[in-house]
Amino acid sequence: MAVPVEEAIAALSTFSLEDDQPEVQGLAVWVSADRGATTSPIEYNDVAAYRLSLSEDTKALNQLNALIQEGKEMTSVLYTYRSCVKALPQLPDSMKHSQAELYLETYQVLDLEMSRLREIQRWQASAASKLAADMQRFSRPERRINGPSITHLWSMLKLLDVLLQLDHLKNAKASIPNDFSWYKRTFTQVSAQWQDTDSMREELDDLQIFLSTRWAILLNLHVEMFRVNNVEDILQVLIVFAVESLELDFALLFPERHILLRVLPVLVVLATSSEKDSESLYKRVKINRLVNIFKSDLVIPAFPDLHLSPAAILKELSGYFPKFTTQARLLAIPAPHELPPREAQDYQRQYLIVNHIGAIRAEHDDFSIRFASSMNQLDLLKSMDGADIEWCKEVKGNMYDMIVEGVQLLSRWTGRVWEQCAWKFSRPCKDQAPELHENSGLYADYEKVVRYNYSVEERKALFELIGYIKSIGSMMQHCDSLVADALWETIHAEVQDFVQNTLAAMLRTTFRRKKDLSRILSDMRTLAADWMANTSKPETELQPLQQEVEDSRGSYFYPRPVAPTAAQVHCLQFLIYEVVSGGNLRKPGGLFGNSGSEIPVDDLKQLETFFYKLGFFLHVLDYTATIATLTDLGFLWFREFYLETSRVIQFPIECSLPWMLVDNVLESTNAGLFESVVIPFDIYNDAAQQALTMLKQRFLYDEIEAEVDHCFDIFVSKLSQIIFTYYKSWAASQLLDPSFLFAVDNGEKYSIQPMRLSALFKMTRVRLLGRTVDLRCLLAQRMNKIFRENLEFLFDRFESQDICAIVELENLVNILKHTHFLLSKCLAMDSFNLMFSEMQENTSLVSYSSRLAYQIWTEMQNDFLPNFILCNTTQRFVRSPKASVAPVQKPSMPYAKANFYCGNQDLNSAHQSFARLHSGFFGISHMFSIVRLLGPRSLPWLIRALLDHLSNKISSLEPMITGLQEALPKSIGLLSFDGGVTGCIKLIKEQLNWASKTELKDEVLRGVKEIGSTLYWMGLLDIILREVDTTRFMQTAPWLGFIPGADGQIVHSQGEGESPIVDLFKSTIAAIVSNPVCLNPNSFYTMSKQAEAADLLYKANMSTGSVLEYALAFTSAALDKYCSKWSATPKTGFIDITTSKDFYRIFSGLQIEYLEESVLSSPNNRVMLGDSVAWGGCTIIYLLGQQLHFELFDFSYQVLNVADVEATSLAQTHRNPQTLQGWEGLLEAMKKARRLNNHVFSMLKARCPLEDKTACAIKQSGAPLHRIKFENTVSAFETLPQKGA
Repeated sequence: MAVPVEEAIAALSTFSLEDDQPEVQGLAVWVSADRGATTSPIEYNDVAAYRLSLSEDTKALNQLNALIQEGKEMTSVLYTYRSCVKALPQLPDSMKHSQAELYLETYQVLDLEMSRLREIQRWQASAASKLAADMQRFSRPERRINGPSITHLWSMLKLLDVLLQLDHLKNAKASIPNDFSWYKRTFTQVSAQWQDTDSMREELDDLQIFLSTRWAILLNLHVEMFRVNNVEDILQVLIVFAVESLELDFALLFPERHILLRVLPVLVVLATSSEKDSESLYKRVKINRLVNIFKSDLVIPAFPDLHLSPAAILKELSGYFPKFTTQARLLAIPAPHELPPREAQDYQRQYLIVNHIGAIRAEHDDFSIRFASSMNQLDLLKSMDGADIEWCKEVKGNMYDMIVEGVQLLSRWTGRVWEQCAWKFSRPCKDQAPELHENSGLYADYEKVVRYNYSVEERKALFELIGYIKSIGSMMQHCDSLVADALWETIHAEVQDFVQNTLAAMLRTTFRRKKDLSRILSDMRTLAADWMANTSKPETELQPLQQEVEDSRGSYFYPRPVAPTAAQVHCLQFLIYEVVSGGNLRKPGGLFGNSGSEIPVDDLKQLETFFYKLGFFLHVLDYTATIATLTDLGFLWFREFYLETSRVIQFPIECSLPWMLVDNVLESTNAGLFESVVIPFDIYNDAAQQALTMLKQRFLYDEIEAEVDHCFDIFVSKLSQIIFTYYKSWAASQLLDPSFLFAVDNGEKYSIQPMRLSALFKMTRVRLLGRTVDLRCLLAQRMNKIFRENLEFLFDRFESQDICAIVELENLVNILKHTHFLLSKCLAMDSFNLMFSEMQENTSLVSYSSRLAYQIWTEMQNDFLPNFILCNTTQRFVRSPKASVAPVQKPSMPYAKANFYCGNQDLNSAHQSFARLHSGFFGISHMFSIVRLLGPRSLPWLIRALLDHLSNKISSLEPMITGLQEALPKSIGLLSFDGGVTGCIKLIKEQLNWASKTELKDEVLRGVKEIGSTLYWMGLLDIILREVDTTRFMQTAPWLGFIPGADGQIVHSQGEGESPIVDLFKSTIAAIVSNPVCLNPNSFYTMSKQAEAADLLYKANMSTGSVLEYALAFTSAALDKYCSKWSATPKTGFIDITTSKDFYRIFSGLQIEYLEESVLSSPNNRVMLGDSVAWGGCTIIYLLGQQLHFELFDFSYQVLNVADVEATSLAQTHRNPQTLQGWEGLLEAMKKARRLNNHVFSMLKARCPLEDKTACAIKQSGAPLHRIKFENTVSAFETLPQKGA
């Protein structure tokens, strides 16, 4: 069954194709095959039906319109003409024999271009002849034909403007005579072999004269005008019409006003150069009016980068028209370059938009509000049935007035942009900026009129005005279909009210006895009255209005959306003109300012008002084309004249005004303008449209397209950097310590001012040359790239520093991560963890290493373990003051902008002040950073690498320990108490004869220090991991049903039952599935299974082991290989006191010599090795089971015992303990060493009791296993996780 059309339409109306993208850009490129509202689509053939005897006028009008269209094409050809000579190749000396062929090919190329110039020459001659003939036709004393009509006058002015523009272009284009000279030279070379070239030479001579003579077209027009009879009358009519139109703002659109301003000085020169009395002109138009017009508009736009000056035209043409030289007042008007400084300042205030932007802003805001209100009224009207007729008329009339006001605003604003550009081109910047391009000499002229001629405030004002033009145009265009009926009905009502009521009243009163004028008014009623509108009203509505009609004595007509045609408007304007002027061109006064008219003032005012309204009607009816014309700002890009004078192919984008506007907003980061930053790209859209449809030059479009691609790429890059910098600064500001902000005096500088970027983030359809670009997607791609580059920079920066910079790295990574979090709310970006893994080269499923883990390991192996010393009291590692044996070679510090740190300089300084607090040591905070940055994936790899290094270090110590064992005497007895401390020290030095083993001894101490540093590092890591595990346990235990027991063990709160999370999901899913509304229970059952899997996974990782215990077990297993050498079993079965060369004896000797050296040498030597030596040596001694031997037979311990006994005996005999003097420092160092050793042994007993021999394994996932008991054998080493397993 087919769906009814009404239902289908109603269903379609429920769909919304709109999105939340703000309307920032202007109109899209409009498509129009033939805009026929302002010009008759049938060439005024329907005028004959009105029987007004306008056939001659209509024929001439169509002829002029055809010439105007051809002339615009000629103008486009001439404006876009570029020199061919620069592209021609030059033959080297080796190819002189091919010179004839080159001349022939050059001639063929140039002949094609010269043919276009010949066509322009022929066309201008024909156009001047036809325009002169047309003017002469209406200048005859006897009035044989009707006309000229107002439309005809406009066509004359437009054709004259086209001829003027062609002449101006011909004068300005230096490439044309240059190419012609080459063409003539090649013709001379080529035509030597031709026959009958006389006609071609004559044609060349004529073309040369045409191209070399300034104002040749206007001179030819003057000759044609005054060839047969004078045309002063029609010229004066045109001057009067132009002056009144300018003074009364009759021209609704700015192009019409500019046409009048351009042709008016030419008309004045032509009118005053005739043989008759030129003063007759000033009887109709006072010279003061002309002077005021020429002075008020000193510069007139002609082309995008060319301007005209009425004063300059008058002065230059005076040299060709001698009679005009008597017009001293007109010639005294200064040209733009002749202005005195004070007058130049006055004109600058007039032309510069920055001086009017406040008023323009107020106009924009006021119009936007009132236009929206009118649209709301119109929408309300359309939604109501049976609304009051008068109220409907009022609402639609108000809408029409708003449209006309909007068109006037757009025309005035766009005209201001044109005029400011013309003023800038006429007044180049004298002081060139210091930052010049390396090829600035080539672009100097254009830079002086564009790049350096606009201040920052002027660029901002121009950008703002462009935004207003585009926004108002877009707002008006979007309601085209909504207001169309209202506009047509209002125009219909205006016309019908005038012809049916106003004219009827005039016929009954003023013109009752004037038959000629009455006939004209009757003709107006006949051609424009819609009598059907009087009978189309329903009878039910006519009855209650009969009384009102009788009272008003006027015809009532039902409003219909039936607008008059271009021919009707044309005829109405002509008839009103006939009524006012009486058909006499020589009648003094203006069009409506005729003091001698017999028409009453009130009637004349009504005719004048309706006459000007008729001029507006056609533009309002041609709504879309009018809005497109008024919002077309493509002229801001074109620079053909300056490309020619600069002799370059194209200017860099720094000289392009559209890009200058975009870049100015990006550099200023003005929050009010930032949302509209894409508006200047509409200039490129407009320029491309002009290049293809008006200028019809593909190469211009290609240049625009290339610049747009380049500029938009730079724009996205710069915009991404600005957005990234803003969000980076915002994130860094939020992560600052509140106590720091409270403590500083100027904490406001660390706060970030908000930027309105939401509109840019919603832009998925940016229109560029017919394409739609997803700016949001491009920004997301750029952000992904910037984040990866930032991570790369942070890793490079860390790799150029030592391991102490890990805290700074974590802080910067956290800021970057928070930046990603803030940006992810607006853009669809890659996951930060994914990017972090990519930059760490840790995305493989089988890779447990990472770039950061490898760098940490490299730093520890090459710098940290050899060059850092431990302070057991502070639990920190600090760099040794002693220079390292082999300095570590690191890459240089990479450079980056402030936004790769914390966003801006202030925030960089604040965060760096925190980073400097952790830059001189390595401690708990650094270990926290390592754990958080590496995570459970790469941390086990680092642990394994350190343990392998530990094993290798023990293996490397074995031969060195053996060397020291061999240097020991065969028998070392206990120290005697008889010699006291001095005797003991002397005996120890005699027994430890290691003088030749100094390097070996130092290597052993460094090796033991690295072992101790590694183990202590593992201890710090164990502390951090236990804290992390505790935090994780506190977070997951309630969901898993775990509670701490009385003995500190974990107890399940629900016995053998299921955990709370599983119960919660099962009960919830059971309730959902039991509901009959649930259509797909399988997905909920899957969720229940996932909860059970999560329960098992988290329970398996609840019981964790100790990294330190695992490291100690690993070290014990590694030492088992050397147990026979370092811990020999006594042959007698008793403790070997004198002959033992076990490790404890080696470490005891190393320790006392190290202590003695540290005391006797400079104080710096005391911190050469730090406390890591004790940790390494005591750990080896403990794991080898030699703790008791060490405590009994250690040299320093024995010396301390002797010192105690000696001090006690001296105290008992009341003798002065002089014998201990000199050894106080060494004895104090020995006591500190003994306290440290005891601390290490106590820790080892607590974490690795020898009777248990337990260890902890770590799975590949990074989770530690339960304690594992194993026997202390060599095979135990092989059971531990091996590298790569």
